[in-house]
Amino acid sequence: MGAVIGSVRQRAPGSWELRVHTGRDPLTGRKRYAHRTVNGTKREAQAALARLVTEVGDGAHAPEREGTVGELLERWFAHGEADWSPTVVRSYRSIINRVILPRFGATPLRKLRAADIDAFYAELRKRGGAHAAPLAAASVRRIHSVLRRALAQGVKWGLLIANPAANASPPREPHREASVPTARDVGRLIKAAQTVNPDLSCFLRLAAVTGARRGELCGLKWGDVDFRSRRLLIERSVVLGPEGALFEKQTKAHASRRIGLDTGTVELLRFHRSRCKQAAVAAGAILSDDTYVFSHDVANRAPWRPDYVTLAFTRVRDELRLKVRLHDLRHFAATNMLVSGHDVRTVSGRLGHADAATTLGVYAHFMESADKDAAEFMGELLGASGEETPGAISRNL
Repeated sequence: MGAVIGSVRQRAPGSWELRVHTGRDPLTGRKRYAHRTVNGTKREAQAALARLVTEVGDGAHAPEREGTVGELLERWFAHGEADWSPTVVRSYRSIINRVILPRFGATPLRKLRAADIDAFYAELRKRGGAHAAPLAAASVRRIHSVLRRALAQGVKWGLLIANPAANASPPREPHREASVPTARDVGRLIKAAQTVNPDLSCFLRLAAVTGARRGELCGLKWGDVDFRSRRLLIERSVVLGPEGALFEKQTKAHASRRIGLDTGTVELLRFHRSRCKQAAVAAGAILSDDTYVFSHDVANRAPWRPDYVTLAFTRVRDELRLKVRLHDLRHFAATNMLVSGHDVRTVSGRLGHADAATTLGVYAHFMESADKDAAEFMGELLGASGEETPGAISRNL
């Protein structure tokens, strides 16, 4: 802490106030002091001050771990904001402002208990949603994640001895298998979108055949489309940031990927580009490789907003009375590639997963039919009696 600074002040005849600087509050940064009142002469007060200075130097009056949960959350947010994606910043800010601060913002850190947090989660499950509706387990777990991470950082900073959220019990999120639309329903969606907005129809076709994420398709530029080799480069994503602003970021796996396209999709993209080019020329603009594939701007200089795509898709879907989400087109692509026998690494690469294990973890249950085929194959290989059939491969071990 450096040199200990103290002072003595006379309050009344024979009464002295001692004050010694003990350091700064670790959370607020404000100066802290140890105070003591003594009676006697000034010399006795100075002697008492010397003893108090010695005590402070020995750590006897170190600042207590103080501060509120709200102060820690703000400090943690400011500390991590620069390293988070705009989507994460927007999500965390919303969770902190709308949910955590109203409940725990003024709670002293030293008084926060796991039981308080569990009671909070139970309350959210009952009436934490819009219009006091129950809040889903997945939403409560996201809130728990923010609170737990902030408190964990508080432990690292020495503001807490232990993380009370680590001992809390957020609700379990029931496992939900991915919902996969049929090829017929996907075809109906693409066809219906064609009559409403041909650009949206093209978007949905790309989503269904590539399995690319919504933000990745919004971030496509014409330079990413290689018509000659029929390949698509995916290296960025468009996301919504704080206050609804659009940001470009890396893909979720922080890696670019090139994926092949079928002839029909390439021709659809050619036609889409031709229409975009005509609109640009009519407005006196140039459709360059650096402009976006999907844009409301005649010069294609600004990408579609991801929330616009979801809204436009929802309207088409509701007209058809289908129970399909936009993200289900990604599941459609993945499961159909796996079930048709394409290897997991290829599917993982097209989807942009970090590794094949992620793909298996999400879609393993859709590979049951392939597993049954493998069982039949092995049975035929050995024959009904267990004898090796002529087509089996023999090896000398």
